[in-house]
Amino acid sequence: MRVTLKPGRDFSVRAGHPWVFSGAIATVADEAPAGSVVAVVAADGALLGSGTWHPGKSIAVRMLTRDARPVDAALVRERLAAALALRASLSGTDAMRLVNGEGDRLPGVIVDRYADFLVCQFLTAGADALKAWVVAALVELIVPRGVYERSEGSVRTSEGLERSCGVLAGEEPPAELVIVEGGRRYVVDVRHGQKTGFFLDQRPNRDLTATLAAGRRVMNLFAYSGAFAVAAARGGAVHVTSVDSSAAALAQAETAWRLNELPADGATFVRADVFTYLRGDVPAADLWIVDPPPFARRRADRERARAGYKDVNLRVFRVAAPGAVVLTFSCSQHVDAEEWEAAVAAAAADAGRFCQLLARLGPGIDHPQALAHTEGRYLKGLLLRLE
Repeated sequence: MRVTLKPGRDFSVRAGHPWVFSGAIATVADEAPAGSVVAVVAADGALLGSGTWHPGKSIAVRMLTRDARPVDAALVRERLAAALALRASLSGTDAMRLVNGEGDRLPGVIVDRYADFLVCQFLTAGADALKAWVVAALVELIVPRGVYERSEGSVRTSEGLERSCGVLAGEEPPAELVIVEGGRRYVVDVRHGQKTGFFLDQRPNRDLTATLAAGRRVMNLFAYSGAFAVAAARGGAVHVTSVDSSAAALAQAETAWRLNELPADGATFVRADVFTYLRGDVPAADLWIVDPPPFARRRADRERARAGYKDVNLRVFRVAAPGAVVLTFSCSQHVDAEEWEAAVAAAAADAGRFCQLLARLGPGIDHPQALAHTEGRYLKGLLLRLE
């Protein structure tokens, strides 16, 4: 199949953007099923590369090559080997992202490592078509105890793919895996937990939290399984309060606390809606972690999401002690960094607080993105100090 772009619409592809949007396409020759490999050419007939076809979607092609090289098992193995080489410098942890979709030139493919097990997601029809090659190469290059699939979500559904979960190779992972990160131990449920079981992208920010926490009282909002709480405690926090609406997540957080042999009186676990909790009598804290789930899961949710980010940060700024340090995050892909930072700044203004920006935060090097692919920057963070 051949996809020809409109005149003047090939710049982003030439610049390295991994997506071809439907509005850039002039003609399609020999229509193919979703997930098929297609050639992409400029209006003048110059070959721009090849990618996977996603008919009827805004993202019509997800690029795999920039030349005439065939898409085959050898290409997939080469991409995986390059991804593993990038992560070879990581130390102090046995859990990391091994393949980050477009950032590793394998669009829609996610591979996370948890100790001796790998968890994969094939999030698009194109990624699903590469599955057998990906699994075979992973088994050869890593020799894991098991490879488990967690392919689910709205993108798969929109492309006519059913949810697909189960063992792809080797053993099934246990109900709970214990991983090590910077000397901290965490419990991960790779079969039922959020994403592939754990928020691996926040590793450098947990490390940062550990360096900031000594002698502080910490408020950990949207705590999930308590990873930030453990990092703060291991860093010398006086007390950590973790708030989440999920009883199951808080139970996992308490398990992680005990697993790290932390003092029972050093933590409080509160099951509550964070927005409601912040309207009540909030205990004093001078280190705040604000790590909500994505408020915008679709582009249509952007306005509501911006309001949500402003609201939660406004409530924090109103009650945080003078001199408090705040790590605040957004993981909404559909709200870009500029929009999100504007919402946080508006919250500070409405709260009447002078707010120092100490650093902009993001994921670690195991979550690379293509430089031209600004949409790939989903995790955004700010390190702030309030006066």
